[in-house]
Amino acid sequence: MIKVTRLDNSKVLINVGLIQTLQATPDTIITFTSSEKMIVKEPVEELSKKILDYQRSIYTGMPFFINEGIEKHAPYS
Repeated sequence: MIKVTRLDNSKVLINVGLIQTLQATPDTIITFTSSEKMIVKEPVEELSKKILDYQRSIYTGMPFFINEGIEKHAPYS
């Protein structure tokens, strides 16, 4: 899951496995597989990076943490 910011500045975690498309308009529109849409403040490029980082953490087994709005991988031991 990744954290995004809605237009009212509320934060929400979304399941990246349910994202169907990302569309860049003046704001970013996320369309889910259920056809539900959400408008968020993050640009498409930033969301794409967050999604890639999250998926990379899943496939490599490296933990992905969401802490105080900062998403990062745990350091290697």
